[in-house]
Amino acid sequence: MSRLRGKASELATPSPVRSVLPSGALAHPVLPAHKSVRLSLWPLAVATFFMVSGGTYGIEDTVQGAGYGRAILIFLLTPILWSLPTALMIGELASALPREGGYYAWVRRAMGNFWGFQEAWLSLVASIFDMAIYPTLFVVYLTRLFPRFGVNHRGVMVGVGVVLVCAALNLAGIKAVSTTSLWLFFLLSSPFVMVAVLALVKHGALAQVVAKPSSVRVDIIAGVLVCMWNYMGWDNASTIATEVDRPAFAYPRAMFAAIAIVSLSYIIPVGAMWTTGLTPAAWETGSWAEIARLLGGPILGGAVVMASMMSAFGMFNALVMSYSRLPLAMSQDGMLPKLFAKLNGRRAPWVSIVTLALGWALCLGLGFEHLVTLDILIYGLSLTLEFLALVVLRIREPNLERPFRVPGGLLGAIGLGIAPALLLGIDLVHSESEQVWGMSSLVFALLLVACGVLAYMVKQALKPAG
Repeated sequence: MSRLRGKASELATPSPVRSVLPSGALAHPVLPAHKSVRLSLWPLAVATFFMVSGGTYGIEDTVQGAGYGRAILIFLLTPILWSLPTALMIGELASALPREGGYYAWVRRAMGNFWGFQEAWLSLVASIFDMAIYPTLFVVYLTRLFPRFGVNHRGVMVGVGVVLVCAALNLAGIKAVSTTSLWLFFLLSSPFVMVAVLALVKHGALAQVVAKPSSVRVDIIAGVLVCMWNYMGWDNASTIATEVDRPAFAYPRAMFAAIAIVSLSYIIPVGAMWTTGLTPAAWETGSWAEIARLLGGPILGGAVVMASMMSAFGMFNALVMSYSRLPLAMSQDGMLPKLFAKLNGRRAPWVSIVTLALGWALCLGLGFEHLVTLDILIYGLSLTLEFLALVVLRIREPNLERPFRVPGGLLGAIGLGIAPALLLGIDLVHSESEQVWGMSSLVFALLLVACGVLAYMVKQALKPAG
C-alpha cells in the first residue's frame, strides 16, 4: 500500500448481469474490457510490485534496528507470515469474484452494503496518507541532482506535474500504465544490481567506514513494523480484476511472483552489503544513495537517486490505477453518484481519476511524518474485513466456483488470517505510544473509522425514497 514512514522521514530533511446476493445487496454489473486492453500475468505482477513496494527503498530502518542477520531473517519471515496469507486470500477471492473494485466488492457481497462501504472508506482515507507523499518525494530526489528545483515554488510545480502526468497515463488506459510500470521496473532495478555486484566484489571494503550519528534511532520492533509496511498493499491489484486477462489464472500466479520479486529486491542488496562490513549504524532512511556512492562513486550514487525518482513516480502511477476503480465500483452499486461510473474510450474511469488526482494534488507538501503505525492500523482493519469475507463466503456460498482455493477447507480459510492478526496486534500495542496530532495513533484511527460510519449514515439519509 505504501512506504510512508520511511519516505516521510526523508521529507523532514533535504538529505452486465445482476444477481441477488445472500446479504440482499446487488452485485454491480461486470463491464468486460476488450481483450486487447487487458493485463496479462507479468504486467499484473509488475503493477502489483509498484502497488506494494516500488523498489529497494524504505527498508534501511529495519537494517539499523535489527542488524544484517536479523534483518534478512525478518525479510524472509514477514512475507511468509504477512504477505503469503494475503496472497492466498486474494488468489481465491479474485479468481472467484473478478469484480470491479476488488476487495470492496468481496466484502460487500459477503457482508452487505454497510461493510462494503467501510472497506472502501478505509482504503480511500488511507490513500490521503499515501498518495500526497509520492510527488513530493519525487521533488526531494530531484533536488538532490538539481538543487534549483527546491527554490521558490518550483518543487510544488514539479509535484503537480507528476500528478498530471500520472493522471494522463491512467486516462490513456490500463495498458499505458502497465507498460510504463514494466519499463520503470527494469530501469530502477539496474542500479541495485550494480550495488549488489560491487558489494560482493569489494568484500570487507567498507568495514572501516565511520557512520555519522543517525538522526533517528530504531529498535527491532519498529524495524519489524517498517518491514510489515514494506510488504503490504497486495490487495490493491484486485480493484482492476475486470481488466485482467483470465483473472482466475493470473491473480494467484501474479501474487506469488510479486512476493518473490519484492522479497529478492530487499534480501539480495542487503545480503550483499553485509559482506562489505559496513556497520548497521550507517543505515537510515535515504542512505542508499550514500551507500551506492561509497561503492561505485558519484555516478552510481546519482543513478540510485534517479531510481528513487522512478520508484516514487511508478508507485503513484500504479496506485492511481488501483484507487480510481473504487469510486467507479461504488458508483455502479449506487454508493456514489452515477457520474463516477463514466468511462472514456480506453475504459478508464476518467471522472474518478480526475477527482482523486485533484484531491491528492491539494495535499501536496503535507508532512505526514511517523505515520507507519497509523497506516498499518487503517490497512489492517480493511485487511481484516477481507479475511472475514473469505470465511463468510465459504459459509454462505460453499458452491461458489473457486478456480483457486485456499487449502484446508473452512478451517484453512479461518486459520489463514491468524498470523496477520498477530502481527497487527503488535502494531495495535505500539499505536498507543505513537502520537499523531496530539493523540495516540489508535485514537486517531478510531476517529477515522467513526467518520466512515457517519458518512454511510449521511449517504443513507440522503438516499431517495423508494
